[in-house]
Amino acid sequence: MSPPAYARDVSIVKINAITVPRERFEEFAHRFATRAGRVSSAEGFEAFELLRPNDDREVCLVITRWRSEEDFQAWMKSPDFAAGHAQHRTDGPVGTASEVWSFDVLELEGPAA
Repeated sequence: MSPPAYARDVSIVKINAITVPRERFEEFAHRFATRAGRVSSAEGFEAFELLRPNDDREVCLVITRWRSEEDFQAWMKSPDFAAGHAQHRTDGPVGTASEVWSFDVLELEGPAA
């Protein structure tokens, strides 16, 4: 089944919702700041955001935007992805749970000129 006409040339967004105890927020941010992976040079990569809640929640969001699902899947299989996540094997995860969400971008609007 092919996507609807309006969705053929739009980005996809992958959100990794990671539950992180509040006392480990700084460690979580530090790991992203020092990660070995080079997502910004991956084919089809468009944007990255790391969000920490400023309310009572303990779910941090890792948001990436990609040109296509195929580009995202290629990144997941790449040596750069493996290198960026290797620290989890040695230090253990900071988060206690994780869930990946996937969305098609239907509209994207920036500030008015």
